[in-house]
Amino acid sequence: MISFSGKPATTPPRLSLIVVLFLQPVGLHLHFTKKSSCFALAAGGGGKRKGRSKKWKEILRFPHISQCTELGNSIVKDYVCICEKQPIGRQLFRLYCETRPKLQRCIQLLDAMVEAHYEVTPDEKRKSRGDQIVKTFLSKQVTVHDYLSGAPFADFENSMYFDRFLQWKMLERQPITKDTFRQYRVLGKGGFGEVCACQVRATGKMYACKKLEKKRIKKRKGESMALNEKQILEKVNSRFVVSLAYAYETKDALCLVLTIMNGGDLKFHIYNMGTPGFDKDRVQFYAAQICCGLKHLHRESIHVNWKLRCSHCFCFTAGHIRISDLGLAIKVPEGDLIRGRVGTVGYMAPEVINNEKYGMSPDWWGLGCLVYEMTAGRSPFRARKERVKREEVERRVQEEEEEYNDKFTEDTKEICRRLLTKDPKQRLGCLGDKAAEVKAHSFFKNINFKRLEAGIVEPPFVPDPRAVYCKDVLDIEQFSTVKGVNLDQTDNDFYSKFATGSVSIPWQNEMIETECFRDLNVVGAKYSKGRSSRVYPLLISSQSGPEAV
Repeated sequence: MISFSGKPATTPPRLSLIVVLFLQPVGLHLHFTKKSSCFALAAGGGGKRKGRSKKWKEILRFPHISQCTELGNSIVKDYVCICEKQPIGRQLFRLYCETRPKLQRCIQLLDAMVEAHYEVTPDEKRKSRGDQIVKTFLSKQVTVHDYLSGAPFADFENSMYFDRFLQWKMLERQPITKDTFRQYRVLGKGGFGEVCACQVRATGKMYACKKLEKKRIKKRKGESMALNEKQILEKVNSRFVVSLAYAYETKDALCLVLTIMNGGDLKFHIYNMGTPGFDKDRVQFYAAQICCGLKHLHRESIHVNWKLRCSHCFCFTAGHIRISDLGLAIKVPEGDLIRGRVGTVGYMAPEVINNEKYGMSPDWWGLGCLVYEMTAGRSPFRARKERVKREEVERRVQEEEEEYNDKFTEDTKEICRRLLTKDPKQRLGCLGDKAAEVKAHSFFKNINFKRLEAGIVEPPFVPDPRAVYCKDVLDIEQFSTVKGVNLDQTDNDFYSKFATGSVSIPWQNEMIETECFRDLNVVGAKYSKGRSSRVYPLLISSQSGPEAV
């Protein structure tokens, strides 16, 4: 047994450094097994609070409410933005409503809708479920959020709960530096630098930190690409796309702190877990999640851009996946077309190879390639490990039809054929209803997309949380030193656009998931606000001192 918290007595085999992801920060121990390419891990307990710095309360010390005046005057006071989209705003508004007997009924109704799964109930059962809720809570049908966004929200703005929301927003906006995190081992490398595991000191939450070397970016003229990836990642908030939580800079690098994926990528699961390929249930489930991810990206006019392949879709421990590489994604204005011929051989759509103008059509071609590869255990136009020139693969994409073996059911063949249609005008997903027409295909007849998007569908396969899914041996070469590149003021202007600190929704979710929000909010005595003569039961912090109020 080898503990990565200390130096082993003997040198272990060279492992993929991804293995170290969860070892060093949480004190896991590695057991080597001879018959499996997975590694069994033995972990201790600790719960959601494990990993917090001893000074976590000091790091998350609330500013005095008087320091929030400017923010309170400038923030957009919109019910949907504050009380629905922002997790901490939603929590505090609920706490406020629970202190008002007339509003408690509204909260109970919303809870009943969640507990009854009304929003994700199949269409044929929604009426009876809705009638049951209306009978229990409503004398006449009203829109609850429309009511809450009126006088109740106005009263909330003048309450201590809104003051606490402003204090949380001030914490959210505090500067982010390398000292915000503990840095761990290198996991891999990208085009501009390394990717390493990191842990937020205040909360203990683990992330992956993608470091883009400043001089390497400048040498390769990659400023626009780096900023584009950052802006796209912070714009998307989807359970099916990797999330950006922080963006900051060091002396030598620009850093993106991203969702950490510890279940391995689809490529590993397809080719290294027995017979290549998956059974139909897994193919359906993963394809449905990728379809939802594409829908969310396209809704923001974001085109994944020929990068959709199995090595860029990662598994969570819980068995769900996310689209993880948006390095070449691009925002396409509604109705506009783009042109570009860059990508991975065998995954580029015919219109990309032909250097034609296109919209979102290559993304649906990419989904077709994924469905085919997950089923057959090989890509549609190139056999695994086949040594063939790029030109030949591109000719096959343009001219040949993909072949189907007995692993493909009729509806699997049908969806692959329709997604891999050469003419984008006839391709599934490129017609009038776009993502909706893909989801309506018979291949997905067993998928309840409402429940899937709500995150309440059980995955068909759950990776062992004690195992790390990666190859046994993987050398990660170090980058060479960049010479002859000097940074100047124009570079600093670019860095200021990049290093914007915390991303609101992921940061607030982190505070709630790690229970920092719960631990820092305590009901205390009474206090009177300076701007009002009313007296409130004080919502204080577990921190001591006047900063809490």
